[in-house]
Formats: sequence, C-alpha cells, structure tokens
Amino acid sequence: WPTVAMDAQSQVVGRLRSVFLTGVTLPEQFRQAQLNKLMALIKENEQRILDALHKDLAKPKFEAVLSEIDIAINELHFAISNLSSWMKPEYVEKNLATKLDECFVRREPLGVVLIIGAWNYPLQLTLNPLIGAIAAGNCAVIKPSEVSPATESLLVELIPKYLSQDCYAVVQGGPEETQALLKNCFDHIFYTGSQKVARVIMQAASVHLTPVTLELGGKSPCMIFGGVNIRAAVHRLAWAKFFNAGQSCVAPDYVLCSPATRDAMLPELKVTLEEFYTKNPQASPDFCRIVSPRHWSRLMELLKRSNGKVIVGGESDEEDKYIAPTVVVDVDEDDALMQEEIFGPILPIVTVDSVEKGIEFLNAREKPLALYVFSDDSSLVNKVLESTSSGGFCSNDGIIHSGLPSFPFGGVGASGLGSYHGRWGFETFSHRKACMLRGWALERLNGLRYPPYQENKLNWLCVCACTCVHVIGSTEM
Repeated sequence: WPTVAMDAQSQVVGRLRSVFLTGVTLPEQFRQAQLNKLMALIKENEQRILDALHKDLAKPKFEAVLSEIDIAINELHFAISNLSSWMKPEYVEKNLATKLDECFVRREPLGVVLIIGAWNYPLQLTLNPLIGAIAAGNCAVIKPSEVSPATESLLVELIPKYLSQDCYAVVQGGPEETQALLKNCFDHIFYTGSQKVARVIMQAASVHLTPVTLELGGKSPCMIFGGVNIRAAVHRLAWAKFFNAGQSCVAPDYVLCSPATRDAMLPELKVTLEEFYTKNPQASPDFCRIVSPRHWSRLMELLKRSNGKVIVGGESDEEDKYIAPTVVVDVDEDDALMQEEIFGPILPIVTVDSVEKGIEFLNAREKPLALYVFSDDSSLVNKVLESTSSGGFCSNDGIIHSGLPSFPFGGVGASGLGSYHGRWGFETFSHRKACMLRGWALERLNGLRYPPYQENKLNWLCVCACTCVHVIGSTEM
C-alpha cells in the first residue's frame, strides 16, 4: 500500500480495523519494533529528507536538521526508552470498601486513528503524532500535507517500506479528498493546522462522536518589559521569529513593549538581521521561502493593508516566494497585522505604557499557543505567568520550549485542543480504563448495600466509601 486511492478509503479503514482487532499492535515488542523502524526511516534517508524540505520551503540544512530530523529522533528515543513504564498499570488509592481489591488504570489503544500533518514542518508534524499513536498501540491512517509536495511524496514512498503495511496506511489528496476521508469513522483524529480547517474537522468528527486533538496556533506575543539585555533579547527574538521564515505556529507573532524599549530595539534589530542574513537576505542560504504563491500573496496583502511603518525589510519577490525579514512599527491594535496569525517573516511592534496594560491587552484576545516574556525581573515574569493563559510559556527565549519531549505541547481555547509529545502523546492516543479486580471475600460486609435498606447501613457505607487507603502507584507523567 504505497499510497491509497481516495475511492478506496473506507476499505482501507476497514482493513486496518480488522487488523487492529487481531491484537497484533498490542504487545510492547511490536510497538518497539515499529518505533525503531521509524527511526531507521529517518536516519537512512536523511539526505533525501533534507532535499525534499529544501525543495518545499528552501529550508537550510541547519534548520531542517534542528527542527525536523533531530526533533523527531529525540521524540523516538524518548518513547523507546520510556514505553515499558508507560504501559504499566497505574495503581490508585483505595477506600475501606475496596481494600482487598486490585484497583488500577490500564492504558489501552483507541483503535484506528487519523493523523493529518502540516506543511510548515512537514516531517516532524506528521511523524511526531505518529510516534504517539504507535507507542499507544494503534493502527493509523497518515495524511501528509499536500502543500509541501516533495516531503509528502517522500513520506508516501518511505512509510510503507519501513512500517507494517497491515497497520499503517498513507493517503494523499487536497481539501476535497480530506473531507471525503473524514466521512469515515475513526477512533481519534489528530490535526495540525488552521482554525478554519479545524472547525471542518470538528464538525465531521461530531457525526461519529470521534475525539479530536487540534494543534492550531494564534497570535503568540512576546512581551518585553523591565530591565533586559537588549542585544541578547533581540538576537533571541529575531531567531525565533524568522526561523523557517516565520512559518512556525509558536513563532513570536508580535512584540508588546513600551515606546522606550521599542526605540532601543530598532537599531539592534537592523544590525542583528544583517548579521543573521547579510544585507541581502534573498541571497542568504540561511533564510527560508514562503511555502506557496497563495501564502505569499496573503502575507503581502496583510502588509499592504497595514497602517504601520516598515522600519526594516519589506522587500519581496513573488517568483521566488521571498519576503524579507520585516519589522513594522506604529501598529495599532486594530491594524490588519493584528487581526489574524501572521505566519510569516513580518514582525509588528505594538507599544503600551506598562506591563499591566500589556496583560490587559493579552487577556482581551484569544488565548495564544505560546506566550514569551523577556525581562530581568523575575517577579514581572511571574506576574505575567500567573495573570494570563496560553498553551505554553517561556521567559527570555522563543520556541525552545516546544522541543522538550517531557513537556505537553498544545494550545488552549482557540489555539488548540489537547496535547502531545512524549508521554503526553502516548496518553492522547490511549484510553485510560479504570479496572477493579475483586474476589468473593467479605460477602457478609456487602450485605450492608443490599435491601432492605436501613439508616445504619447507609452510615457504615458512607464511612467505608470516604476512608482512603494510600497505595503507591506509577503516577508520574
């Protein structure tokens, strides 16, 4: 099954479900074998992966290795090393009524899951959810993004060569084919992408009452207040923002700072961007391109409609799908650049008078996928942390937190639903079954719950139910 014709989707889903019901994916040995084969897929085809990513997005090798290959390999190492402990039953606290029973939570695979990948990191945003699905013992249908066609074609070729073709199938297609795919009944749908498509997926999933994980995005702000090393702050901000040409769901979408901080940052931003990408970023081998003409046009339209002032960059080349690293000031809260996630190399700077005003500004908007605070003042950082809500939070750096496999990665509110990475991905694709194993002892005590009911029986039962006996179990995430 190197690829799956769209008119055979239901047959493929049915075939995977039949295979799943045989129990072939349940043993730890099978799961470990598939994870190791996925590791081999990456390591044995690294140059082909790099070539595909460069063809799709002109990704420099440095960024491709760091954010696509290594992050997937690290996720695999983490899962392979910890899977045995994740699969163990988790024993829970008991009360007097269940003192002699064996009470534990058992993780079971959900069944046949659908994974819809994204185009901006087309390798790791497809494989990392798959790692969680495999570790949890599921069969999976994998749908890479058609917007990154070179990487899509490579995954369509390689996945069936390395993974069990009985348990995992790859499908191709655009929006129409994906909508047809969503008509099938899955046990979980995992989607990374836009809010617009997420709504379509939730509607389709509701027909079958299918649970979903939605990894979305939003306008992730970077607040800069209090004392700060301007040079270091600008270096970290510029790297996080313009990595992958700003096409990262956790990239700083805009800066929120005081007018004085803005004025101190601007000269340093000009110097830093020249250091990173030379005076001619279009000729730099270290700067990506926009993924498609449609996305290039959307970004240029935002810039055109903005009432702000371009201080750095602004140059573009439609044929090359190039937009220079761009910094825009004098941006009001109702500016075109503030109405939607930018997802490109355009950085607006919005000014407010104080951190309190900044917190008000953030809380008046949808909850972002990430929130960054740059400040030497730890009390200020903690104040923002405690007064706001976001999918993730990082002080004095950007996007770094998303690569730690022991962290849950996911949004809140409009920025996403559910999380994954490491143990959290395993949990996303697992059902936590409450299990009680009991024998026939103490039947006389059970008489307290049988009719005819009496007040004194009820009192005794309440005591038994409320008194807990602590049992040490595996509860660590």
